Amino acid sequence: METTASPEMVAVPAGRVLLSDRRTRRSWRVDVGPFEIAVNPVTQGKYAEVTGEWPGATREGRLPVEGVSWWDAIVFCNTLSERVGRACVYRVVGDDVAWDTAANGYRLPTEAEWERACRAGTTGPRYGTLDAIAWYRDNSDGRPHEVGTKQPNPWGLHDTLGNVWEWCWDLYDPEVYGTYRVLRGGGWFDEHWSCRASVRRRSHPTYRIDDVGFRIARG
Repeated sequence: METTASPEMVAVPAGRVLLSDRRTRRSWRVDVGPFEIAVNPVTQGKYAEVTGEWPGATREGRLPVEGVSWWDAIVFCNTLSERVGRACVYRVVGDDVAWDTAANGYRLPTEAEWERACRAGTTGPRYGTLDAIAWYRDNSDGRPHEVGTKQPNPWGLHDTLGNVWEWCWDLYDPEVYGTYRVLRGGGWFDEHWSCRASVRRRSHPTYRIDDVGFRIARG
């Protein structure tokens, strides 16, 4: 099992990201400051060590954690921050959560940060051949796989495409979908067209299913 020591992170330089949404046919540019993001999605072992819980249907330490809601991810980030002596990023009051941008703890990436990290300077729909970089419907045998077993992107990040969808901080479209949050990356059950750097998915922040997990960021 992984230790409570700070997870392996990669420094991502500042840059600009072009986000797009097929539903609304809208595109918009976002300037992203420098930040750090985890090499792998949070694993079942790390999640259990930090929270004492094993969500999902299996117990294998190196599998990506799944069956976790956006709220579960927020609690994990704050709990891990406390464990390693960092200031919690999120202030939770009832059903409201605020982001303390001055805090040095762990958090979810923003949608723009996630896409910048996923693309890693590349400009195509994927950073490599899909079978080489991702677990998806055609090669997953209908299940998630251990993190870090496919080729990383040019910045050393594994599984940003495929394996499990990843929660992001952002609201998807509050005027239409209210509190629904953004999911990115595609999962082990998805067809190839969902495993692209630009694909957006949405879900209620309490939603839990076996192909949704998350990755942590900092800074």
